[in-house]
Amino acid sequence: MANPHHLANEFPSFDLGIEDNKVPETIQTPTNESAENITPKNESENALTPTNENTIVEYLDMDEFDLNKLPALNFGVKKEELTKYPALFIDRKRVAVDIEKVRDISLAKRSTLQSLAFALGISKTALFKFVKDGTLRRHSNALKPQMKDSNMKDRLRFCLSMLEETSLPHDPEFKSMHNIVHIDEKWFYMTKKSANYYLLENEDEPYRTCKNKNFIGKVMFLVAVARPRFDDGDKEIFSGKIGVFPLVQKVAAKRSSINRASGTLETKPITSITKEVSRNFLINKVLPAIKEKWPREHAMETIYIQQDNAPCHVSIDDEEFHKAASEGGFDIRLSCQPPNSPDLNVLDLGFFNAIQSLQQKEVSKSVDELIEVVQNSYDNFSSKQSDKIFLTLQSCMIEIMKIKGSNNYRIPHMKKEVLLNRGILPTQLKCDRERLVLDHGIYMEKEI
Repeated sequence: MANPHHLANEFPSFDLGIEDNKVPETIQTPTNESAENITPKNESENALTPTNENTIVEYLDMDEFDLNKLPALNFGVKKEELTKYPALFIDRKRVAVDIEKVRDISLAKRSTLQSLAFALGISKTALFKFVKDGTLRRHSNALKPQMKDSNMKDRLRFCLSMLEETSLPHDPEFKSMHNIVHIDEKWFYMTKKSANYYLLENEDEPYRTCKNKNFIGKVMFLVAVARPRFDDGDKEIFSGKIGVFPLVQKVAAKRSSINRASGTLETKPITSITKEVSRNFLINKVLPAIKEKWPREHAMETIYIQQDNAPCHVSIDDEEFHKAASEGGFDIRLSCQPPNSPDLNVLDLGFFNAIQSLQQKEVSKSVDELIEVVQNSYDNFSSKQSDKIFLTLQSCMIEIMKIKGSNNYRIPHMKKEVLLNRGILPTQLKCDRERLVLDHGIYMEKEI
């Protein structure tokens, strides 16, 4: 086989005619007819001649070399000549990839393209082509609560209770859920341990520090939200935003510092949330906000406050709560969602993530600043978007009923934004009658 470096010395005056770092994708063995028409750039004793031309052809036939080596060889033809004579091209042999082998590879070896490509025995670039054409897709997998049989029965019962009784069994439809207030707690942090930014080429990288990454400033908030209401003209008449309440307390500073004198009241997070703390915020924060903001024309209907089953939460038959809830002629009751079911609360389903994404766009350097930023994020969140989360909740309930109360399902995409722009976004979703009758029969048979 001819040595590429030997060929480079043999034909030093023959110009590639190819731009730097650009090579043809494939190459073919030139035919006699096309080879005779190739004219070297300089006519000299070292120029390409019919005699040594056969040497190149012989070399190409014997090697089928990688085109990445071509710039290192000082022989060839000009770019326009390669285009003029298509016979100079030959398709490179592609490595056959059985992409179905991916199913047999452990998920632990499929977390990155590099590890999956190694398991398949191909390059990362070759594997990425399957991502581009949609054969492979990226999937983020989150751990879900483990379901017991009792959990699944409770979830199925809860979803069935959200159907309008008057619509059963002929045209099953969900309740509007306008009289349900969802409440839950969430930690909000002043900053993230790791953040991504877009910088200019010559811009200095941010230098962020803290005393301990495990003790970044944070505040827990109690958030309460109901479904927004709109009139026939799609005008908002109730935002559904009951309130976002920071679980903090004012504490007098014990010592003086350069920032404040001793005795100055400081805002400190409540780190231990007990049942007494929950009861205090429910009675003194949530209930007054509901009574103040609830639409007057719907004030006489029963209002349910839905909470999860955290040990620190108030029981549904708490006497102090009932006494405060009934004041002013209101009928406000506590209810609990099924255990291990964050997907049955609109806050965990999407509302928390939405306001957190808004909060993280602002800078907070103190507890008071963090409280202000979270409050602004809560106020600025669109009521239309909040209303769509309630529709997502109904679609999740449909999926839960399909799989008998399990949480092994994918949240369906309804194209709500398209429906909203067309003015045909529904308020209540309907269920498949035949499937519901089957599930309802199972529900009765098991005496849940």
